[in-house]
Amino acid sequence: MAEAETTRSDFIRDFIKEDLKTGKFEGRVHTRFPPEPNGYLHIGHAKSICLNFGLALEFGGQCNLRFDDTNPCKEDVEYVESIKEDVRWLGFDWEDRLYYASDFFEQLYEYAVKLIKREKAYVCDLPQEQMREYRGTLTEPGKDSPYRNRPVEENLDLFERMRAGEFADGARILRAKIDMAHPNLNMRDPVMYRILHSEHHRTGDKWCLYPMYDFTHGQCDSLEGVTHSICTMEFEDHRPLYDWYLENLEIYPPRQIEFARLNLTYTVLSKRKLIQLVEESYVKGWDDPRMPTICGFRRRGYTPESLREFCARIGVAKADSVVDLAMLEDCIRGDLNKHAPRVMTVLRPLRVVIENYPEDGVEELEAVNNPEDPDMGTRKVPFAKVLYIEQEDFREDPPPKFYRLSPGREVRLRYAYFIRCTDVVKDDETGEIVELRCTYDPETRGGDSPDGRKVKATLHWVSADHAVPAEVRLYDHLFTKENPGEAEEGADFKSNLNPESLQSLTAMVEPSVATAPPGTRFQFERQGYFCVDPDSSEGALVFNRTVTLRDSWAKIAKTLQ
Repeated sequence: MAEAETTRSDFIRDFIKEDLKTGKFEGRVHTRFPPEPNGYLHIGHAKSICLNFGLALEFGGQCNLRFDDTNPCKEDVEYVESIKEDVRWLGFDWEDRLYYASDFFEQLYEYAVKLIKREKAYVCDLPQEQMREYRGTLTEPGKDSPYRNRPVEENLDLFERMRAGEFADGARILRAKIDMAHPNLNMRDPVMYRILHSEHHRTGDKWCLYPMYDFTHGQCDSLEGVTHSICTMEFEDHRPLYDWYLENLEIYPPRQIEFARLNLTYTVLSKRKLIQLVEESYVKGWDDPRMPTICGFRRRGYTPESLREFCARIGVAKADSVVDLAMLEDCIRGDLNKHAPRVMTVLRPLRVVIENYPEDGVEELEAVNNPEDPDMGTRKVPFAKVLYIEQEDFREDPPPKFYRLSPGREVRLRYAYFIRCTDVVKDDETGEIVELRCTYDPETRGGDSPDGRKVKATLHWVSADHAVPAEVRLYDHLFTKENPGEAEEGADFKSNLNPESLQSLTAMVEPSVATAPPGTRFQFERQGYFCVDPDSSEGALVFNRTVTLRDSWAKIAKTLQ
């Protein structure tokens, strides 16, 4: 279970503190996270999860997990299970408080009957097109439906027959009777129930009559004993309807509070757009590491602690804003810097032969697992005559301020020796550099010179005979624009997809990681943070880049590309 945060302050916490002070809910704080099981959760949902469960922890209350499963056409058990997994992975526990809106279908039906009997609801036969015409606009009032004044008995009879399955989809609906001239369009006789002859993932074909979200939301909150119904800002205009249902049903009323949803640069969080990316194969599924889904972040190597820290940093507010993706990346770097073991991996190998090293010589050198955590200890790294270094760590004709390996120059190999490049071997046909010939100074074992001479660069490396080949997937932003929702005229958001969002390399990793299970995270020294992908199998390692490093080396490397 994630720990409670007790030092923060914001308008939601201020409301709760005031309610506790006045005894509004008898000293209780009870929240809920109510996802619709029609897709996978994304980083915006993580904000809501952390907020709702976090408030309950902070104020000694409870938080429910409730699936608002009122649209069987789009819902699936797959989504239900993925949502449970995501909430648990983030570190939260709903204990015995798992609910479904479908648990309350019978009670919600009785509530609807109650409103019909009180002449607060009626069965309407208007086709959808006419419904839109009758609704009016923001500046013009709507018109009453010709079915608005049906007798109570007729409404009750029709509603019962709707439940019994006598009518086709869309033939009739149940509407609340409020005010067709109300300035808030949500109050203009909203739909409460519609007919859907579709099998439900929990109730099967028991129902063909399903409540709308607006009718379900508040009543389920009330039935569960929720005190504070925390919603995103798009529900602010729905709050009068939420309160109207509770008031006219004369049932216990929770307090609804709205906050601004998360917007993130280089990211789309629209469920409709994410579904397009998956169904049209722009990505490789919901857990593609480029996706902003929680399972995508998990597969990419993000930790639950880093996502919780991100949600804590951005806080809650009323006004919409866009959070820089760099803040999220900073959270995962900070976490992995403390906990991820370091290893050496060469992404683009260049062969190096140390000519004066013994032909069959092999040494076991001591390497630090994580300088931030001495308790993580050390490991042995094999060193031999033939090595691999990064291609970009060598320049035959080095530019200014390039301090790494070049002809005649000496550099340090991490944990090993000083080496000097003496010759360059090229492919006869292409002229491509395929091998470097070097010498080493045996007096510099451990990376320091006894005579005090200095070098300006330290390179990572792996032994060619001991290195393990691995597929390394370098992920970048999925979109090229900070606001990918903005597209050129006549185009859609997919025109902003980044064609370089995934690059796959065959790298060489040190043998200490050969048996690492999926989900294991590492810092590849000087390269970034990486995670073993579930695609890995024995003898076929696959790594995902979680995030790059922030250091001067990375900046220099970028300028040389």
